[in-house]
Amino acid sequence: MDTQTANAAARAWDAQTHPGVKPGIFQHLRYGFEKLLEGISLVLMVSLVSLVVVAVIYRKAGASLAWYDEVASVLLAWLTYYAAALAALKRAHIGFGGLVSAAPPQLRLVLVVIAELFVYGFFILLAWVGYQVLVILAGDTLVSLTWVPTRFTQSVIPVGAVLFIIAQALSFPEVWRKAGTLSTQQAIEEEARKG
Repeated sequence: MDTQTANAAARAWDAQTHPGVKPGIFQHLRYGFEKLLEGISLVLMVSLVSLVVVAVIYRKAGASLAWYDEVASVLLAWLTYYAAALAALKRAHIGFGGLVSAAPPQLRLVLVVIAELFVYGFFILLAWVGYQVLVILAGDTLVSLTWVPTRFTQSVIPVGAVLFIIAQALSFPEVWRKAGTLSTQQAIEEEARKG
């Protein structure tokens, strides 16, 4: 594969930065994954807000819901993991973009690969440990809703880790392209616009 073909394959489609470039299957996957995560995050957020409002109304009426605290904390944890995967897809999570941007282009590519390896390593470990937690929790249920298995509520740990890995992988081509093609000044300016 020649350099020109490799660069074309690594370039992620973005309607704002690449007008006129037709999206391929990879870009459709990324777009679909983004919409899926947005939908799940929206449903979780609306559910959490609705639950809190209903719980406040019940509490004011003198009839507190016994299961509210436990379910609200589970919804918040789920929202956190799914929204974190969405942030990873958009590369909007906490990072050291300014450090990478300030480096010369060749070093920038090395730093991008090192950073990606650390992220993948951490989330692979998190997925494995999360799975081990599910094995340990076999047979446990929520305290207030005994028909809900704790394994179900905690399944967000390995699932969220895998979603984060997928999000990183789907957003990597654009990061690679920017790291290799932008000048140091352009990279710093782009990073400043994000922040």
